[in-house]
Amino acid sequence: MRRLLVFLGFLCTVALPGLRAETPAEVVAKAVALEDKTDEQIALIKSLAPSPELLSLLTLWKEGGIFLVDLPDKSKLPVLLEEAKDADGKQAALLLQSGKPYADADGKPLRLLASDLSAAETDSELRSAMKSILDLAGLAAPDAKSRLRAIEIVGMEQDLAKLPALKERTSSELDAEVKHALLEAIALTELKSAEPETVVAACRALGELGSIRSQDALRLLTKESGPQVKAAVEALQKIERHLVNVNFWGTLFRGLSLGSVLLVAALGLAVTFGLMGVINMAHGEMIAVGAYTTYVVQCVFGPGLELSPFGLHIALPSLKATGWLYDCYFVVAIPLAFITAALAGILLERTVIRFLYRRPLESLLATWGVSLVVQQLFRLTFGANNVQVASPSWLSGNWTIHDVGIGWNRLFVIGFAAVIVVGIFQLLARTPLGLLMRAVMQNRAMAACMGVRTERVNLLTFGLGSGLAGLAGAFLSQIGNVGPSLGQSYIVDAFMTVVVGGVGSIFGTIFSALGIGMLDQTLQQVLGNPVLGKILVLAGIILFLQWRPAGLFVTRSRSLEN
Repeated sequence: MRRLLVFLGFLCTVALPGLRAETPAEVVAKAVALEDKTDEQIALIKSLAPSPELLSLLTLWKEGGIFLVDLPDKSKLPVLLEEAKDADGKQAALLLQSGKPYADADGKPLRLLASDLSAAETDSELRSAMKSILDLAGLAAPDAKSRLRAIEIVGMEQDLAKLPALKERTSSELDAEVKHALLEAIALTELKSAEPETVVAACRALGELGSIRSQDALRLLTKESGPQVKAAVEALQKIERHLVNVNFWGTLFRGLSLGSVLLVAALGLAVTFGLMGVINMAHGEMIAVGAYTTYVVQCVFGPGLELSPFGLHIALPSLKATGWLYDCYFVVAIPLAFITAALAGILLERTVIRFLYRRPLESLLATWGVSLVVQQLFRLTFGANNVQVASPSWLSGNWTIHDVGIGWNRLFVIGFAAVIVVGIFQLLARTPLGLLMRAVMQNRAMAACMGVRTERVNLLTFGLGSGLAGLAGAFLSQIGNVGPSLGQSYIVDAFMTVVVGGVGSIFGTIFSALGIGMLDQTLQQVLGNPVLGKILVLAGIILFLQWRPAGLFVTRSRSLEN
C-alpha cells in the first residue's frame, strides 16, 4: 500500500503536469518566439481552439502589442508592457506565457523601455491565418452583435474549411437574428461545394431566407451548367419578391418618420399661423433655437463650451459626464429647448408681433427681417459652420426586422410626435388656456367683451407655438447637423403642411404632414432622384390647392371668414 501511495504521489507531482494541456498564452508565446518561421507559427496558433483569450492575444500580436526581450543565449522572450510609465519612461513587463512580472535572478521586477525592444512582427501569410482564427473565434463571442458581424464575415468568405465551425454553432445559438445569419452563412458557403445536390439545397435555403447578400453569388451560378442553374434562378426570384416587401415597409417607415419630423416642425406653426392668423417667417429660427439649445446642453454635459459673441468671451462650465450620465443630456435638453424657444417667441411677440395683428403683409416682412437678424446672431455666437450634436447611445442604434432597418432616433421622433399631438389636443380641449385660445380664435371681439384678456392669450399662444418649434429643433439635431440656416430648410415645408391640412386645423396638419412625408419618400424610391421627387411633391401640392384652396379640413369661424 505504501509503495502504491508513493507511485500515485509521483504521478501527481511529475507525470501529470507533463500531460497538462498548454494554455493559449503559452502556445502564442512559443509561436511569437519562432521568428522567421511562419509555417511553424501558423501550425501552433491553428492547434488552439478559438476562445476569447486567444482572440485577445492574436489581436495584441497583430497590433504590435507584444514585445521581444533579447536573452543572453540569443533567444527571444515575449513580454507585455503595462500602460503606466515612470519618470524615465520605463514600463513594468509581464511574461506573455504566464502573466507574471518579468524579474531578474533575485526576483526583483524589471522595468523596460519600449524603444529598446522590438515588437513581434507578422507577415501577410501569418496575418491571413490570424484573421481566419479571429473570425472563427468571433462565432462564440459573448455579445450577439459581435457574433452577428463575425458570422456575416465568414459567410461572405465562402470558405468550405470553416463550414464545420458554422454548423457546430447552430445547435447552441439562441438569438433569432444571429441564427438567421448563421443559416444564411452556411448556405452561402455550401454554394462552393463540389456536389450539385448540396449546391441546389443551398440555393433553395437562400431563397427561403430571402438572402439579399447572396444575390451576386447566385448570379454567378446562373452562368454555369447543371441543376444548380434552375435552383439559382428560382432563389433570385424569391429574393426579388422579398426585396419588394423590404422596400415597401422601408419606404413606409421612412415616410412616417419624415412625416413626423414635418408634423413636429409644423405643429407650432399651426398654432401661431392657424389659430392666430400671424404669418411668422421667423418660425424656422425658433426651430434653430431649440437645436442650438440641445447643442449647448450637450457641451455642458461633455467638454464644455467657449463662445465669443460680439468680442465677449463666455466660458460655459463642463460636467465632464460619461456613460449613462452623459446620455441623459438629451432628456434635459428637450424641456430646455421648449422653454428657450418659448421665451424667444414671447420676446418676438411683445416687441414686434403685437403691433402687427390683422396686418399680414407687414407681419410677413417684419418677421422675415427678424429671421435674418437671428441667423446672423447664430453666426456671431456659434460660427458660420454647422455644429455636430451626438446622439445618446439609446438613440444611436437600430433594429433590423426582416432586412428593414428601423433607426431608434426616427422611431423616437415618431413616438414623441404622437405624444405632442395628444398633449396639444388635451391642452385645447381640457384646460382653461385651451378654452380661451378657442374663444379668441372663434371671435376675438366677443371674447374681449366677455372679459378675456386677449393680449395675454396671444402671448401664451405664441409662446406655445414657438416652444413646439423648439422641440422640433431638438429632434432635428438628432437626425442631421445644426447650423444657422437650419430653420430655413423646414419653414417652407411647414407652411405647406399647414396650408394643405387647412388653416387652423390640427387634424389637417397631422394628415397633411404624414401624407407629404409618405408621398415624398415614395416618389424618391420610385424615381431614384430626391430632387425630382421634391419637385413633383411641390407640383402636386400646387395642383391640390387649386382644387381645394381651403385645404383638407376647413375651419369655420367668424374671425377666419372676416
